[in-house]
Amino acid sequence: MDLELTSRQYDEVARNCRKVFARKLVDYGASWRILRPTSLTDQIFIKAKRIRSIETTGENRVGDDIYGELGAIVNYGLIGLIQLSEGYADVIDMNVEQALEKYDTFFSAAKSLMMDKNHDYGEAWREMRTASYTDLILTKLCRVKQIEDNDGVTLVSEGIDSNYYDIINYAMFGLIRHLESCKTE
Repeated sequence: MDLELTSRQYDEVARNCRKVFARKLVDYGASWRILRPTSLTDQIFIKAKRIRSIETTGENRVGDDIYGELGAIVNYGLIGLIQLSEGYADVIDMNVEQALEKYDTFFSAAKSLMMDKNHDYGEAWREMRTASYTDLILTKLCRVKQIEDNDGVTLVSEGIDSNYYDIINYAMFGLIRHLESCKTE
């Protein structure tokens, strides 16, 4: 079990996700601030469904690869955590610096949670099939949809934020595995 390697790989993949997020902030501003929670959940859902379709059929007609979609899931998951914290807005009410500060805060929390769980689970994710990450992301999204339909109320289950953190980290596992495969080629 090499937790230090996992930490370094997580950071490398996180830098790539952040770079895309920061560039899109320059292009679009924080336009995502208007997304209501249910719309954001649906946006992540369509990304995960597309990945599953590509994995299942082997066909990709749009051209964007699975790894770009996993990065988008990471970034939308972090946006979801920001939206849960801040609520949605009717106008863009956050500048680039504010958005990046919140992004970094939630990404740090996601990594911390992953490292704790990774320690306890003995890096089991490394022995999983990568398609399982997609299925687990979709399962978490179905849970989020149900919690949203229940107005955020759960009886014994984790809340939406916990599911978003897990979604982010499953997508990060897929990105790390891709990083490893690129380095061995």
